[in-house]
Amino acid sequence: MMKRRTIKMWLIILLCFVIVGLALFLVSVAKYDWSFKKFAQRNFMTNEYVIDDNFNKIIIFATTANIDFKPSTDGKCKVVCYENKKETHKTYVENGELKIKKVNKKKWYDYLDIISALPKITMYLPDLSGASLSLEVSTGNVKIPKEFSFESIDISGTTSDIKCFASSTKQTKIHVTTGDIIVENASAESYDLAVTTGDIKLKNVNCQNLVSTGSTGDIKMQELIAVNKISITTSTGEVEFYRCDAGEIVITTSTGDIEGSLLSSKQFIVQTNTGDIDIPSTVSGGRCEIKTKTGDIEITIANN
Repeated sequence: MMKRRTIKMWLIILLCFVIVGLALFLVSVAKYDWSFKKFAQRNFMTNEYVIDDNFNKIIIFATTANIDFKPSTDGKCKVVCYENKKETHKTYVENGELKIKKVNKKKWYDYLDIISALPKITMYLPDLSGASLSLEVSTGNVKIPKEFSFESIDISGTTSDIKCFASSTKQTKIHVTTGDIIVENASAESYDLAVTTGDIKLKNVNCQNLVSTGSTGDIKMQELIAVNKISITTSTGEVEFYRCDAGEIVITTSTGDIEGSLLSSKQFIVQTNTGDIDIPSTVSGGRCEIKTKTGDIEITIANN
């Protein structure tokens, strides 16, 4: 009987804490006109950093933030951070490298905040054709517009959507755990794209080599030209391409249909364990090897 009374007492105490916490939360939201957006932004501020030193590489370590790039209107480099007052970003140039790192001053109780805004880093950059770009982001999206061109691009994300419209003279590497990758109207010597869960979409892309890997998600390509080789490997998902071509093409999937159109004849080597095959009867051109365990294979040669 005593044990039951003790449990009942603790349940009453716990319920009181919940009621008090809910009341305090409602009072706090009421101060911001019942706007959850304003409430989430209450601990945020905007800081601007002007970069006067020269640099040839950009390195951004942002655990949680959306990252956006915009052309500078005055030829200067400027970083604008919309950030938490207790989780700011340090911006500095060291050994010719522009570095942006998060400075975390949060206490344990700051993490009890269940509603918070997402930080954002906006970089206003002049022409940086000879510079390289390296980004590491855990949660947040990245967008690089077509106005930029880098020597190389290296982006890694955990939960992120990456939109890259910028070109590079060497390699563009984008690896994401959960999220989508979009590359459009761009070129590079080589592309290395990888997604664990998410889609990869490419449109109007030129390169020497393309390597694309994925576990769960579709890969779609439109007007992609690789001088040497296209290599695609995915576990679960469809592979679609329209008016694409390469000297050599290798596509391997476990589960998913493969269909598309090429710009030139190929020597086809195709295999599916469960599915239909419909390919041109050409015997000239580069090697085109397509294999899937479960799925249809349908390839055509587009009319130029």
